[in-house]
Amino acid sequence: MFRNRSAATSRSPLSWCLLLGLWLLMGCGESTATLEPPLRQGRAPLAGRGSASRLSLGQYHSVGVHSDGTVWAWGYNRQGQLGNGQLTDSPTPVQVSQLTDAVAVASGDYHSLALRSDGTVWGWGDNYSGQLGTGTTSASVQPVRVQSLTGVLAVGSGFSHSVALRSDGTVWAWGDNRYKQVGPHSATSNALPIQVPGLREVIAVAAGGNTSLALRADGTLWAWGDNRSGQLGDGTVTTRGQPAQVLGLTGVATVSAGASHCVALRSDGTAWAWGLNATGQLGDGTVTNRATPVQVPLTEVMAVVAGNYHSLAVRSDGAVWAWGDNRYRQLGNGTLTSSRVPILAGLTGGVTLVAGFKHSLTLRADGTVWAWGDNAFGQLGDSTFQPRMSPVRVGTTNTLGNPGVTSGQLHSVYLDASGNVWSWGDNESGQLGNGTGADRLTPALMGLSGAVSVTAGNKHTVVLKGDTTVWAWGVNSRGEVGDGSNVDRSQPVRVSTLTGISAITSGALHSLALRNDGTVWAWGFNRYGQLGDGSTADRNVPVRVTGLTGVTAIAAGHSHSMALRSDGTVWAWGYNFDGQIGSGTNAWHIVPVQVLGLTGVTSIIAGGYHSLALRSDGTVWSWGYNGSGQLGNGSTLNLNAPGPVSNLTGVVSIAAGNFHSLALRSDGTVRAWGFNFDGQLGDGLLENRHVPVMVAGMSNAVAIIAGDHHSMALRSDGTAWAWGYNGEGQLGDGTRDDRLIPTQVEMF
Repeated sequence: MFRNRSAATSRSPLSWCLLLGLWLLMGCGESTATLEPPLRQGRAPLAGRGSASRLSLGQYHSVGVHSDGTVWAWGYNRQGQLGNGQLTDSPTPVQVSQLTDAVAVASGDYHSLALRSDGTVWGWGDNYSGQLGTGTTSASVQPVRVQSLTGVLAVGSGFSHSVALRSDGTVWAWGDNRYKQVGPHSATSNALPIQVPGLREVIAVAAGGNTSLALRADGTLWAWGDNRSGQLGDGTVTTRGQPAQVLGLTGVATVSAGASHCVALRSDGTAWAWGLNATGQLGDGTVTNRATPVQVPLTEVMAVVAGNYHSLAVRSDGAVWAWGDNRYRQLGNGTLTSSRVPILAGLTGGVTLVAGFKHSLTLRADGTVWAWGDNAFGQLGDSTFQPRMSPVRVGTTNTLGNPGVTSGQLHSVYLDASGNVWSWGDNESGQLGNGTGADRLTPALMGLSGAVSVTAGNKHTVVLKGDTTVWAWGVNSRGEVGDGSNVDRSQPVRVSTLTGISAITSGALHSLALRNDGTVWAWGFNRYGQLGDGSTADRNVPVRVTGLTGVTAIAAGHSHSMALRSDGTVWAWGYNFDGQIGSGTNAWHIVPVQVLGLTGVTSIIAGGYHSLALRSDGTVWSWGYNGSGQLGNGSTLNLNAPGPVSNLTGVVSIAAGNFHSLALRSDGTVRAWGFNFDGQLGDGLLENRHVPVMVAGMSNAVAIIAGDHHSMALRSDGTAWAWGYNGEGQLGDGTRDDRLIPTQVEMF
């Protein structure tokens, strides 16, 4: 129907496009290097992790790989470490020049590396110690190729040195060698890669600080370089250039190195740490350095990483934990207090993590990337230079470059990974955008490219393109298309005056757009004040919503609208007969008012006449109309202030139809509740549900969408699935038969 799809369906060229069907590995940062075995020699990764380092943190900058193979960077750039040919800091992602087909990245203090699919390695930024591997010590503001190195499977970086794993199982290193982190060579630096002796059958490499590590196929871990704090884990504090085995650790799955400490994940789900512990970064409750590994008091760990002086972990329930130094807010728990033991970091749905010098990143199961900590150089990527005690969404939209799906009243739209738009279902008013009035039972490609986000109202569709302009088509009697007329449009036309847009959403007969400056714009039907401009007059061109700034997400219901601000508060306006504004009353509001009692919100969604919010602890809160149980609290009583949805945790994404609701959990399963007369809950029955139930057979989901009377999900393998009412072919399975459980959409 007409949901806020910003969390589940939009796609942006500034997004970190880690398609969630891929196994993921985060790390190899300046002082955080996650080491994970590549998928070879018959060894499989643990669930939720994999072989590509798609995000990495330098001291004050961050780097990410897009699913199209391009590389993007943000933050500090005085040494050219953003790779865009400039020396200017950037609080939002900029594209690294001349790089395509990248599969992994790594970051040092002030330099960055990228691994391309052809097995070559490229570097940019500072090169004082030869860490770019070009044979010189000349810095570069654009990528240059590491010399004499081919067949590379993985890369890692410490402060000022780099390591690489080749397909023959050998390890190569270059750059600063003052602590023998490149190997047992007399030179204090090496500007070209040289082989590290004594290592064989290596399946992954990592580097952090002035230390290097290698993981062998037998699950043993080997380390060399600086050891003044015991970070080699060999029981001594003797610096060494010859790799030595980390004592007492077998069955290692991943390892990460900080400035002077290391953390490792074993295949049994336990986490271990060793080295410097001055700020409690080992998590054992003390500040005593450890020259051999000690167990971190966490079980069922899925991923663990080390920052300079703090550590992060995500457990099997998707909850993110942190410990160690917190002077720069890098633990993400809303305080400045360091911790010697793991504490919840205020974020759920974590898949993989990256920890830097003073900031942290996590990829969530819904494809969004979140950051917290120091932001003096824009390294959080949230378009500001403000430090964050709690996680904030990277970029101006919640997207990772995943394909998207959206639903109107009786039609559906799909955005593929190439930015092309497909549509199917009811077309009476031109809402399929193909210039005809004929319905379609299966998806057809329409003549629109370069799209990054799609949203649909009752009988109109809106698209955000990569150039930040907005386009629309379909019914226009109330100005829904926003082109200055009231003429229905069967093909896309540009929405008047809108540029610099980062997110869009549609209600039944109105639409909203979020600009990069944090302001909100609205157009269409306005009888109930849902445009928020202080009037009840319809608008066929966008008008600014009154009094809203610092907005990070938007949502639209049938006749009400919502906004999420960067401080985690929610604001709403418009129709409120059923309490969907959440103001504690049932009075309409023609300008935004704050939703009562909600803080720490990370995502919002609006149903027909009810509203939902996802908090950072993975719980869902609901308010408004509840006649069909769509609030999920076990009753059918309306609420005009938020209350929790029953028996629901670990949620990473939410969606709402006219009278039903959906939630995507971090384990890839989907829950549904509310009206079910057409099977839109997908549990195989036709009974309304007043508390969440599992959608039958749905696993590995990465995005969810709710229409008026049907639902859709996108799985990690790129397939789309739908269930519920199908009278106009909106399920896209080639029939008009309703489906009580998910059926695959016939995309091609």
